[in-house]
Parts: sequence; structure tokens; C-alpha cells
Amino acid sequence: MFNFLKVWVLAVQDFYILTGQALRNIVRSPHYGDDIIVQMDSIGVGSISIVLLTGFFSGAIMALQMGRALAQYGQTGRTGMVVAIILVRELGPVLTAVVMAGRNSSGIASELGSMTVTEQIDAMRALGTDPIQKLVTPRLIATMIMLPCLTVIADFVGMVGGYIVAHLVYYITTAQYWQTSWQALEWNDVAQGLVKPFVFSFVVSLVGCYFGLRTTGGTQGVGRATTQAVVVASVLIFILTFFIGKVFVSQAPS
Repeated sequence: MFNFLKVWVLAVQDFYILTGQALRNIVRSPHYGDDIIVQMDSIGVGSISIVLLTGFFSGAIMALQMGRALAQYGQTGRTGMVVAIILVRELGPVLTAVVMAGRNSSGIASELGSMTVTEQIDAMRALGTDPIQKLVTPRLIATMIMLPCLTVIADFVGMVGGYIVAHLVYYITTAQYWQTSWQALEWNDVAQGLVKPFVFSFVVSLVGCYFGLRTTGGTQGVGRATTQAVVVASVLIFILTFFIGKVFVSQAPS
């Protein structure tokens, strides 16, 4: 029992040490700007297509289901309001982060894991290069920049998907849908929708880096690290969204 807890405590400790080193390297030279741009292209631009699909059909599904539920009370015109609130507060940030975890946490873990088992990380250290500063920090910075941007895109595309369904299925006018959507959102909702992806960016990037740098056991170890990165990142995203939502709910005006 104590050995099991010891393993988890040491893992959490190592993760916090990695996080601290990555954050410290943000203000230290060298900054490897070219690597940051490459990672922004790989992590952000490379994920746009799947984020667009996920966001569009999430909004469409919500409009389809919520419009049906609201029709029982004669409030179909409020479909846009419900879609906007759910997307901006919860579904947009969470689904985008989960998609990014599935695509990028696994990719980061696989890439760094392959470098670890082939002793490329040790070679970097032998040449005097800090692997945390060269490999981890650029991925962290790129994810911190791109994940909030992708979340905004997913929110907008989701609202467009909701509008198409609401207009075609429930005959809600364009003005009514967008007016109710705009009026429903408050600054608390917008802040919540931007803080969450910023926090999730640490999970998506650092969890993948953590398991990648601690890969052992050859190619099988790379597969295990990839799986563990996706699972842990996805679970942490759902845990964190509860606590962040709790903070914003307690601060919201009654």
C-alpha cells in the first residue's frame, strides 16, 4: 500500500519539478524562437481541422437537443442563448482541450519518448543543451498561445452550427438567434471560457512531455507513454474544469 502511494507521490513531485523548470525557462535565454514557431504550427495549425469539425457538430447537436427540450415550454427562441452559454462556459474549452490532448499530448509523448529510448536526450545533455529548455518549454509556450485561440474558433464555429440547425429545424430567425446568443453572454462567461483553455494548455503540453521524458522499455515503452499521456491529460482536464467552474460560479453575481 505504502509503495503504491510512494510511486504516485514521486510522480506528482517529478511533474511539479518539470513544470517549474519549464516555467523558469520562459524568462531564461536561449529562447529557441524557431522551435516555438514550429510547435505553434504543429500544435495549433495542425489541429484546426479537427477542432472545426468538433466545434461545429457540438453546437449542432446542442441546438438539436435543446431546441426539442425548449419546445415543450414554448421557448424555442432561446435555443441560441443556451447554445452560447454551454459552448463558451464549458463545452468549447473542454472538448477542444480533450481533442488537443488526444492529438498533441500523445504526439509529444511519442516524439520525446522515441528520443529518450534512443538516448538522444542523453546526447543533448552531454553536449551542454538543456532538454527541458530545448524540448519542453517551446511546446508549453506554443500550447499556451494556440489552445485559447483554437477554443475561440471552436466556440464561434459551434454557434454557427447551432444556428444552422436552429434555423432549418426550428425556424428560428437569424436576428433572434444571434441576438439572444449575444445577450446571454456575460464577462464572467467570457473570462471563464478563456481561463480554462489557458490552464488546460499546461496539462496538454506538460503531461505529454512528462511521460515522454520518462519513457523506458524501448518501443513498447513509447506506446505505454503515449497511452498514459492521453488518459492522464483527459482526466485532469475534466477535474480542472470542475474546480475552475466552481471558482467562477462562486464569484458570479447572484
